[in-house]
Amino acid sequence: MHAPSDFTNSRRGFLAFASMAAGACLSGPRAEADESSNTSSSTPWLKKTLKAGMIGVKGSWEERFQAALDAGFVGVEPNTGNLDVAALRAAAEKTGLIIDGTVGGYHWSVTHTNPDPQTREKAQELLHQSLEQTAALGAKTMLLVPGHGKDGTAEEVRSRAFDAISKAIPLADKLGVHIVIENVWNHFLYDHGGDENQSAQPLADFIASFGTDTVGVQFDLGNHWKYGDVAEWVETLGSHIQKLDIKGFSRATGSFTDITEGDIDWDSVRQALVKIGFQGWLAAEVGGGDEQKLAKIAGQMETALHCSKTFAEVSAEVKQPA
Repeated sequence: MHAPSDFTNSRRGFLAFASMAAGACLSGPRAEADESSNTSSSTPWLKKTLKAGMIGVKGSWEERFQAALDAGFVGVEPNTGNLDVAALRAAAEKTGLIIDGTVGGYHWSVTHTNPDPQTREKAQELLHQSLEQTAALGAKTMLLVPGHGKDGTAEEVRSRAFDAISKAIPLADKLGVHIVIENVWNHFLYDHGGDENQSAQPLADFIASFGTDTVGVQFDLGNHWKYGDVAEWVETLGSHIQKLDIKGFSRATGSFTDITEGDIDWDSVRQALVKIGFQGWLAAEVGGGDEQKLAKIAGQMETALHCSKTFAEVSAEVKQPA
């Protein structure tokens, strides 16, 4: 994952938050999964969303949101920070594209695990502002990179990350926003120089240590193919997974790829997701572009994980003998 870029649209000042259009955002990041638990439902088991910075269409937010919708997406995740909340909400309400979550726009440059207490204090302030902005947008999750392993010893980094998130939980609960941690290349809770046989257990244990589902995982299915089996990570993290990110990765070249052009075994990933009962948001995190490129990405998401099928259909599919 690359460091996220800030948006250039300008207005700070958070609006009083409310739900998006009726039925668009429910009570939590996996509420859509609960809603579609009836196996006769026609609801897709995975809802396609994307990072807002991927929409390479010129024009207003309304025009950009419409392009994403036309390309096959139903949600969008903007970066927190310097953005126009009113314009984003208006664009979502006019087009029907759901702002399902946000991505912390500061957490690479101002880390929660920095050795400097003043830097950590600034990061805490930005985390609280990001949670408020997320709620003002009507979104339900804020993706967080909790720190960087190079900021100190493993124990120091873990302790600082734990403290920062713990301090934010009361506000997150008040706002109805979940903090979802992404597994990224940040040298935290895995061995960056290690092999591809690593376990997700350290990450699962870290999430469990908070004792609340206000903190979960937005599991990136491509980020850790370099370090472990994706299906095994899914099963280990289980109910801690509240949302998903998707990209491709090739172990042969050691590089990220388009979703279907790497060597990830998507069949085994589907099986693992069915096994843990996951249903909900799947966010593309790859290089974006115009509407044609976005439609290609949406199609690759379908090819990899059969997003538009119901949970019952995918369950039956993966249980068939090879």
